[in-house]
Amino acid sequence: MKPIRTLSPWFTRRSMLGAALAVPAVALAQSLDAAKELDTPFVTTPQNVVDAMLELAQVRAGDRLLDLGSGDGRIVITAAKRFGVPGLGVEIDPRLVERARQGALREGVADKVRFEIQDLFETDLTQATVITLYLLPDVNEMLKPRLMKLKPGTRVVSHDWGMRDWPAEREIVVEAPGKTVGLAKSSKLTLWIVK
Repeated sequence: MKPIRTLSPWFTRRSMLGAALAVPAVALAQSLDAAKELDTPFVTTPQNVVDAMLELAQVRAGDRLLDLGSGDGRIVITAAKRFGVPGLGVEIDPRLVERARQGALREGVADKVRFEIQDLFETDLTQATVITLYLLPDVNEMLKPRLMKLKPGTRVVSHDWGMRDWPAEREIVVEAPGKTVGLAKSSKLTLWIVK
């Protein structure tokens, strides 16, 4: 995996626009190349599935949510709006991080949440009481040893994909008519509680 580059603080939206206007073909080509390098493609989680994930995790006041591969940020934003829970979303795609930050501003929860351009394998998981993920099975498997070592009671909820030999506490299937991938218009959600 290539190292993640983060943007300098001086790199503002205005300078991004100027750079994009100055070299649109190069910027577009680099953006498409970056998207091809991602371990897991971005697929939107329907809002009813987001709600079901948070309910399955029994998110409550006092929790700290971490969404690995946070995409457009809707899980973190929803947890902050519904439960007042602070959250962190980590995402490798800068475009999605910016979209999530704008969504947090629009929904009035920017003071409760953060979104970082970061490799999820380099993310500190230890501060979270709830971790959500919608990653491919191989990525889940690579994360599993770190997840299993977290503080007892930490809840982990995965959308669609399990973790082979880690027995789940609970699995549910949720109707997902707005789901954009797969033939079934449903999602399997799996909960683990670290022992």
